[in-house]
Amino acid sequence: MVAFSDYIIYVDESGDHSLTAIDPNYPVFVLAFCIFHKRYYSETVVSALQKFKFKHFGHDIVVLHERDIRKEKGDFNIFRSVTERHAFMDELTTLIDESNFILIACVIDKPAFKTRGEVAVDNPYHYALRYGLEQLAGFIDEKGQSDRDTHVIVECRGKKEDRDLELEFRRICDGANGLNRELPFVVEFASKQVNSSGLQLSDLVARPIGLRVLRPEQQNRAFDILTRKFYCEGGRQHVGEGYEGVGLKRLPD
Repeated sequence: MVAFSDYIIYVDESGDHSLTAIDPNYPVFVLAFCIFHKRYYSETVVSALQKFKFKHFGHDIVVLHERDIRKEKGDFNIFRSVTERHAFMDELTTLIDESNFILIACVIDKPAFKTRGEVAVDNPYHYALRYGLEQLAGFIDEKGQSDRDTHVIVECRGKKEDRDLELEFRRICDGANGLNRELPFVVEFASKQVNSSGLQLSDLVARPIGLRVLRPEQQNRAFDILTRKFYCEGGRQHVGEGYEGVGLKRLPD
C-alpha cells in the first residue's frame, strides 16, 4: 500500500505565463505553493473558511477568487460602501494571517526572462514549477516525509496546458532538477468547481507577492503578513527573515 505524507501542497498563479503579450502594468508571473499539514488543514483551515463564507454569503459554495474580489464581480458585487469592502478585506486578511501554512513562491520578471539568452525554456510556469518543487523537496526532507507520496494540487487551465504541465511535472520529478534525484511528488488537477480551500488560499496570496516585487515602496499589508509564512533558513525560530532566495525566489537572478 502506498504511504502518503502528512502534508499537502496547493499551487496557484498570478499573471499569465505568456511571453508574447506582456502586460506593462503587471509584467510578472507568480507561482505560489502553500504547504499545509493535513490534520490542521482539515480540522482548522477548511472550517474557518466555511464560517467566513457563511457569514458573508449565507452559504459555502462561493469560490474566493482574488481577481473577482478585487474587481467586485459576480458573488463579490455585494458591498454597499467602501467601509463594507474594507471590513470584508480586513477579515479575509486576518483569516489568512491566522492560518498556519508554509509558503514558497517564485516570481518571474517576464521581460527580463524573455531577453535572457541562456534560459533555454519558453514557459515561465514550467521554470517556476521546477524551482518550487526543488524547494518543496527540501521541506519534505526536513519533515522526514521523503519516503512517502506528497500530493501537489494545481488548478485546471485547459486540456493542452494541463497535459503539458503534467509532462513537465513528471520530467522534473523523474530527475530533471537541480537536485539530480527523483522527487516524491504526485500532481493532481482540480477545477474551480471543486471549491478547494487550499487552492483558494493559494490564489489569494499570489498577487500580493507580485505587487511587492513590482512596487516595493507601496503599502502592502497582505505581503507583510506573508513574510511570516515564507519557507526560510533557520526554521520556525526565524520566521519573517532569511526567506529571500529560499521561500521567495525572484527570476532571473
